[in-house]
Order: sequence, then structure tokens, then C-alpha cells
Amino acid sequence: MSIATAPPTLIRPGDESFNEARQAFNLTVKQRPVLVAQPADEWEVIELVRYARNTGLRVAPQRTGHNAGPIDWKRPAMLLRTDAMQGVEIDAANRRARVRGGARWLDLIDDLSEMGLAALHGSARDIGIAGYSLGGGVGWLARQHGLQANSVTAIEVVTADGELVRADHDSEPELFWALRGGGGNFGIVTALEFDLYPLPELYAGAMFFPFERGDEVLHAWHEWTASVPDEVTSVGRLMQLPDLPELPDPVRGQSFALVEAAFMGSEADGVELMRPLRELGPATDTFAMVPPAALSYLHMDPEDPMPFASDTLLVGDLPSAAIDGLVAQAGAGSGSRLLSLELRHLGGALARSAPHHGARATLDGTYLMFGGGLVTAPEDVPAIHADAQRVVDVLAPYATGSDYLNFVETRYDTSRAFDFATWRRLQAVKAEVDPCGLFLANHEIEAA
Repeated sequence: MSIATAPPTLIRPGDESFNEARQAFNLTVKQRPVLVAQPADEWEVIELVRYARNTGLRVAPQRTGHNAGPIDWKRPAMLLRTDAMQGVEIDAANRRARVRGGARWLDLIDDLSEMGLAALHGSARDIGIAGYSLGGGVGWLARQHGLQANSVTAIEVVTADGELVRADHDSEPELFWALRGGGGNFGIVTALEFDLYPLPELYAGAMFFPFERGDEVLHAWHEWTASVPDEVTSVGRLMQLPDLPELPDPVRGQSFALVEAAFMGSEADGVELMRPLRELGPATDTFAMVPPAALSYLHMDPEDPMPFASDTLLVGDLPSAAIDGLVAQAGAGSGSRLLSLELRHLGGALARSAPHHGARATLDGTYLMFGGGLVTAPEDVPAIHADAQRVVDVLAPYATGSDYLNFVETRYDTSRAFDFATWRRLQAVKAEVDPCGLFLANHEIEAA
């Protein structure tokens, strides 16, 4: 393989910017491309895809480098970063957004909020819109409106033959179906369009309780979720914040049991909805009527790259004994290294599929567990994984048998995330559009 005639947009090993250009969001992840490309537009993407195909390189599309840990770099590959492909357009009248392949949610959220609109973004502002959407996309409005992938109306993608294709319900419908849930396996996304939702304001916030009350708080939250309407999406959480200067003084170095929630309704209805939890007497209560942009800060996700290790599990209905076990493994007195352990309440629209939805139409479960810890030294990684595994072991009897791939940060049998018919259909689309496996995704789908 020769790279002597590579296009000028490529960054090679030994170049001053190479290490920075290949860095993943998780600073423990070491990406090993042989080249890094930073195309400015779709035409440069086409050029780079054709170059890679002709020189025997695979192509790994990426924006922010979130969820890069599972990528298999065994075969020589080009890391194609879409950072420079910026631009968002908002059609407020038709409640539709069009974004380029390198756009992040922070490029869009605030402007939408000022217009009284919301998108189905997740808990972090800095996530790339394309990757989040291709993997499904579960956020604060999910129980009412479902996964972001189901709101995507069109995707422009450069395929393995170096052609720019527009996929929607009428044009390339099978590719459009596969892209919405099948991840970066089918091409390089250069633009996508999706529906927006009218939402001038909503009742949202967090209740902070002493860490030692985690058992009481999570049991109360767990019981409360059994009867809440679809208009509310919530998280029950145990959090141990490190003593880092970038954290605000009131929470730096502190530990809490939390309930976070977003309710698409009035303040009066929201107050009544949250009353059973408020009666527990939180130390801090931030619930108020807020613009939709406030949701992007609610979960307090880090916006800068950091070193971490994590695990995740989709589970069905949980008995109270499972909550006991979870708190025993990650709550006060457990010695757990998990910075955050959360259960996200699913159900509602997340459980309902429709014929026009994509490959990831629903999330099969009642709760989505995610736990992660901060890595400060190499020996932290196995210790954190062991702490997370103990939580997984507690919840394993209630697992649904699939997982949400956007949260899976380690190597994984991708077929387990889909039912058999969906998996075989994804493989068939892969065989049709990328039979030689040019594209290297974090969670790979091999051609049938």
C-alpha cells in the first residue's frame, strides 16, 4: 500500500497535528489510523473515499470521537473526521432542521429554543448530531417522542463507490432504513434532516439528596416511574463528583443521590407530578419552568474529553430487590469507583414502533443502566470495570437480551443489539452498498 500520492487534506503519522487529530473523546482510547482526513465538504469526502478504496484503506467516519473504544484498527484505515463540515439550517415554519455532517447539538439547540422549538437531542451538548442519530438517540423528550432516529427524514451519504446519495422514504428507502439505527456502517453522512417539536418551555430540573439516602431515593423514584405519563422522562442516579476545578463549588467533590426529570407540561401539573419525590425533602431542588435549551445542561455531562471506563445494560421491570442490590454495589459504603450510576426510565414512545421507522425503532426495556468512572491511572480501568460489572451482575436477571449501542463503549457482538430479522436485513443492506467492508464503524455490521 502506498500513500505517497495522498490528497493534501491527509494528516500522516509524524505530523505535528497527528496525535491531536486522532484523539477520541475518551482519553483512554488509543485510535490507530494510518492517516487522518479532515474534509471540508462532501466533494472532498467523495475524493477521500475513492482514494481509500483505491489504496486498500478502510474508512472510519467520526466527529467528536465519542464511543470510539469498540473500533477495531487491525486493518489499515483512514480516520475521516467531519469536524470542518459545519452548518445548520432551521425551517421554523415546517419544523424541520438540516445539518451538515460535522454539526454538534450545541450548534443548534440554543437557536431552536429561542424559536420555541426542540429537537430530540441527548443529555450532552457536544455530541455530534449524525453519530447520535445513526445510533438511535435517546434524550429528555424520548418517552413522548421516541428515538431521534425515528424523526430523521432524510440523510445525504457518500457510499463506498464514491457517490453522493440522498436517502429518504422515497429514494433509497432500504438504505434509509438501515442508516437509522445501523450506525456508521453504510457510508459517510454529509448532511441530515429531521423533524423538530414545538416546545416553548417545560418543567424540568433535579433534586439532590445526600448520598447516604440513595436507597430511599432510588426506591421512591423506582415506584414513582410505574405510573408517570409519557410526557415525563426521568433518571434515578447515584453520583460521586471528583474534586476538579472545572466543577462548580457547591457540588465539587460531593456525592449525591439524584432524580432528574423533564416534564412536557405546565408548572402546576409538574409540581403535582413531582410531589411524591419532593416530599422526601431534597437538599437542593432546581425544578422550574425552563426553555428547552436548559435540558442540554440538566445531566451535567462533561463537554471536554476525559479518561473514563463504563458499562451499560438494558433491563425490563425491576423488583425492589434489584434496587437494593444496585445501591449495595454503588451507593454509600460500597467503595465503588463509579463516578455516576444511572437508570434512565424508558417506555412510552420508546416502546412503540411504526412501519416508517428505521432499524433502531425502539429500545427494548423499562430502564437503561449506564455507569462510568474517572480514570486517573492505568490501574483504574480494571477497577472501574469490576465495579460496573458488579452492578451488571445485580441487574443481569432482568436484562432484555439487547443493548443500546450508543452507550456500549467496548467491543461487542453487534448482532445482539437487534432481533434476528432486523440483523439479517442490516447485513443484506451492507452487502448491497458496501460488500467489501470499506467503512469501519465502532459497532460493525458485516455483509451477509
